[in-house]
Amino acid sequence: MENIFDIVVVGGGPAGLTAALYGLRNGKSVLVIEKSVFGGQIVNSPNVENIPGFISISGDEYGDLLLKQVQAQGGQATFDEVLKIESDGEMATLYLDFGEPIKAKTVILATGTVHRTLGLENEEKFIGKNIHFCAVCDGSFYQGKTVVMIGGGNSAFVESILLTDIVDKLVVLQDLPYFTADQKSQDKLLSKTNVETHVNTKILSYEIEEDRLVGVRFLENGEEKVVRCDGVFLAVGLVPKNDYFKDLVDVNEYGYFVSDELGKTRINNIFVAGDCKSKKLRQVATAEADGANAAILACDLLNS
Repeated sequence: MENIFDIVVVGGGPAGLTAALYGLRNGKSVLVIEKSVFGGQIVNSPNVENIPGFISISGDEYGDLLLKQVQAQGGQATFDEVLKIESDGEMATLYLDFGEPIKAKTVILATGTVHRTLGLENEEKFIGKNIHFCAVCDGSFYQGKTVVMIGGGNSAFVESILLTDIVDKLVVLQDLPYFTADQKSQDKLLSKTNVETHVNTKILSYEIEEDRLVGVRFLENGEEKVVRCDGVFLAVGLVPKNDYFKDLVDVNEYGYFVSDELGKTRINNIFVAGDCKSKKLRQVATAEADGANAAILACDLLNS
């Protein structure tokens, strides 16, 4: 790797990889650092139909295409975690978990988000065992069984539709009085004969018997109920992965980076892009727009 990069992108999702691509197309040296998987949250989606140019594509395939495109343009990519960034506005130093510190003239933070949990007793213990986030990853464990989906937005419905082809019964619990998924997804899921839905609920606890998760206890319109199940899938939102950098870049009350519309922060050579920043809509298309904007800002600075 070079000693000093023009642009270092922290995060290898659609925002980060688009930022890298735009930087490379402007003749800059670019390194993308990703902690877990290139492609971001979208890799967990088995079928994506709202990316311009693709009638349908798996999230995993799309993430792979983005990475290959960056590499074909000469971009470098590595797996590591950025633990700290120091910047004087002209040069930044990134301290990594495994590698040596890296110097960058500009940095684009595209750190994305992680799955939100309910914070209930026993939850941490059973995540990955009987509590999951990804139907395409873990749905096959529940062939012919009963599962609960907690959540009522687009992510919950996409995961639920996949699960209905695997499980014997799916129970959807939503805390709001209505579902917030798009109408097409609602129509598709609610037409399934193995789906039971409950709205206006509050999850109270996971039911545990002999060290096994066997159900979910909840309130529905003030009435306490228990649904027996073999597993639980959570789709209750996302939280930004910004903790390491909240002393460098301002964050709002929800932990999202604060910037102008194009991703400029209070630090001259630090920019933000994608789901990690404060904005109204978090979709692949908007993440990629954020990445393009942040990269152009970084290039303008480098060219000044």
